[in-house]
Amino acid sequence: MNSEQDSQSGEEQSPDHAQVKFPPPLIFLLLIAVGYGLQRLWPIELGVPEAFAPLGIAITLFGVTVVILINGTFKRSSTAIEPWKPTSAIITTGFYRFSRNPIYLGFCLFNIGIGIAVNSLWIVLSFLPGAILVYYIAIAKEEAYLEREFGEEYLTYKRKVRRWL
Repeated sequence: MNSEQDSQSGEEQSPDHAQVKFPPPLIFLLLIAVGYGLQRLWPIELGVPEAFAPLGIAITLFGVTVVILINGTFKRSSTAIEPWKPTSAIITTGFYRFSRNPIYLGFCLFNIGIGIAVNSLWIVLSFLPGAILVYYIAIAKEEAYLEREFGEEYLTYKRKVRRWL
């Protein structure tokens, strides 16, 4: 049965992925650029000594490391990490024991770390609109898709693990 016949018969087919159209990492990278632009126009420093720059770099590297480690977890589980591809398994181990969205937390840490490293309040704060935008652009769609795709298995996981931390 094709999709036209499905819609005529009243049956709805769920999409085979979360229908995320915009790559979430770009949200955070674009917001760093916006933060940089704001810093150039209206400089607001964090007020921390230059000695804090290594801490910012460490936070940035931790965020990147989280994403790299999770990428390996997705590969071992033989499921797609990209939200515009079908998911074949729900991952509930590793970072996913603590957060349903550890990749997006890693992206937030990336922005916070860069902001600390360059002493820019604007760049540190860029994680806030990033988290909000990624919720509407990706997370809401991903969660709806996973509920359709995995039903009670995903709902049970949602009850056990918080969205962020």
